[in-house]
Amino acid sequence: MQLDLFHLYPDMLNLYGDTGNVRCLTKRAETRGIHVNIHNFSDDNKDDLNDGDLFFIGGGSDKSQQLVYRDFLDYKDTFKDLIDNDKVVLAVCGGYQLLGAEYIDKEGNCLPGLNILDYNTASSDKKRIIGNIIIKSSLDITPKTIVGFENHGGRTYSKYDALGDVLVGYGNNEDDKTEGVVYKNYIGTYLHGPILPKNPHLADYLILKALQNKYDIDSLEPIDDSIEMKAHQKVLKLYG
Repeated sequence: MQLDLFHLYPDMLNLYGDTGNVRCLTKRAETRGIHVNIHNFSDDNKDDLNDGDLFFIGGGSDKSQQLVYRDFLDYKDTFKDLIDNDKVVLAVCGGYQLLGAEYIDKEGNCLPGLNILDYNTASSDKKRIIGNIIIKSSLDITPKTIVGFENHGGRTYSKYDALGDVLVGYGNNEDDKTEGVVYKNYIGTYLHGPILPKNPHLADYLILKALQNKYDIDSLEPIDDSIEMKAHQKVLKLYG
């Protein structure tokens, strides 16, 4: 078995070390004998998105997000079709915001998003949201908890199912105690730093979904992730 993993704009959207998510996915797949072809998709390299099985887009500065916005406009319809057809996508922080409909800055200006997903983000006069976060996920994963670190000024509001309910931290905003969005096999989230190494069960969920689009399999071969789960449990223990 093999997977084609597209890392979208790794040269511009990697503000918080979220490249670690790509390394985590690759390592966990290859440990099981699954070959991973990595495609770094950016302004100077445009492999066919239709060849992708699994997509990752990270966070970046406002300037980087605008550069990506202009470059990716020609591909947004293709990418939306891929999401609608159950391709697996993980979008983190700035990438999560960028795929939404719009971003309202502090001056009230409306900055267009790629409008691939129907949610909005607005800047806030309140403090920047920074710190550890724990959520109880809506996904079919075990354990249900997902841990991470959030660092964002924008507040996102959505009618999609949430990635999870916030147990510790803030998540999408300060109002509804939700974190992230889930639409088919698309996941948007503010958890980074990166999210997957501390949540190997979520990494395996993404790998399995991507493989199931190509192969007739029910589950992944178990691998030893005791060290990764210790990191997960350590965050849980910090908050009792």
